Amino acid sequence: MKATEEEEDYDPLLLENGNLEKKDREGLGNPTAPSLNHQALHLPKHNIAFHEQIPTEENANYSVTSQQKKQQQHCFAVSMAFSFSISAILLLVLLSFSVTGQQPSYKGPIIFNFGDSNSDTGGLVAGLGYTINPPYGRTYFRRSTGRMSDGRLIIDFLCQSLNTSLLAPYLDSLSGSKFTNGANFAIVGSSIFPKRIPFSLSIQVMQFLHFKATAGSKDLIDDEGFQKALYMIDIGQNDLAQLFSKNLSFTQITEKIPPITTEIKKAVKTLYDQGGRNFWIHNTGPLGCLPQKLSSVQQRDMDTYGCLSTYNAAARLFNVGLRHTCDEMRFELKDVKVVYLDVYAIKYDLIANYTKYGFTSPLMACCGNGGPPYNYNMRLTCGYPGSQVCEDGSQLISWDGIHYTEAANTIVASKILSTDYSIPPIPFDFFVRS
Repeated sequence: MKATEEEEDYDPLLLENGNLEKKDREGLGNPTAPSLNHQALHLPKHNIAFHEQIPTEENANYSVTSQQKKQQQHCFAVSMAFSFSISAILLLVLLSFSVTGQQPSYKGPIIFNFGDSNSDTGGLVAGLGYTINPPYGRTYFRRSTGRMSDGRLIIDFLCQSLNTSLLAPYLDSLSGSKFTNGANFAIVGSSIFPKRIPFSLSIQVMQFLHFKATAGSKDLIDDEGFQKALYMIDIGQNDLAQLFSKNLSFTQITEKIPPITTEIKKAVKTLYDQGGRNFWIHNTGPLGCLPQKLSSVQQRDMDTYGCLSTYNAAARLFNVGLRHTCDEMRFELKDVKVVYLDVYAIKYDLIANYTKYGFTSPLMACCGNGGPPYNYNMRLTCGYPGSQVCEDGSQLISWDGIHYTEAANTIVASKILSTDYSIPPIPFDFFVRS
């Protein structure tokens, strides 16, 4: 069957970090199940022996009347019934542990995230074995964790605001996580189209369905946990970038935006049918302000702050469509809460008023090659021999020409938590209060 035009093949990894080097992974974790502690059952002790010998004429030194025999038989029956009752209780308790396991004890926030490199916390490295070299991760983790930044991402700060663990990648079997606080399905390079290419949004949702079935059978998260969980979606940037790479006219690009937002709606509907009721959806940022785009585009139509006007116009149209989609879902789906986050406004303000936030050179990458004005070279990206990294990443917004520094992510996250950019203005912790 011929693929639709939106599903033409392309390399989704190349969009976000150039050529990546493959890495062998050894050893798989094999977490052991907790052993059953019988003493913890605190069952009362009973003597359940019921095989006492009934006196007969041959072994008794006294005669037994008919009435005494009846009394002895009655006591014998009561003893047997009581003993069987205790045995049944013990059997039921043991069977309940062996069949269902321990009931979920975690009652904290539960988050499921779907997206691309803006929120990938290590899925690319864990799932495909690729290497993301230092200086990625140098600021906070002091090592590369698979995040496309020098430190924490926006989603990390949002998790920390709830005092919960950082979200583990779904594909990371070695993280040691039991995924009781949710899972992160986001992967570097992900997009909405093509739908059948890993790890598109539809594939990520399919992974969630598998996770839900598995987690439910192991009692990691119960039905109430899935219902009360927060489902976050941050995707679409790569789809817009891919449209521009096809040398389409602006009109042609805008015509292809509605199918993208429709797929986001389908994803939400699938999660809703699985019990999800709380959704947190980020719009896309100012694509035309990324050093990667600024360094590669020949025909330049700059705005006041040095960003590509056409790219940002397409991003704004996508965001208008996404906001309209969120409005539709609130109307169509019963008992649902859908929060739309205007991340574009936050990030554009950061660039337009960079001195106010203590940044310098808002359109230049901290880690890359080529020097000012953008320090981005698609043939020599951050982390590869020959790339250069700035001394203090806290003074720059862009980390590698595509993704933000931890310093910039800190400000973006704080503005998200303010509710000033949320529609409706619902606090982030509203969904996850225990």
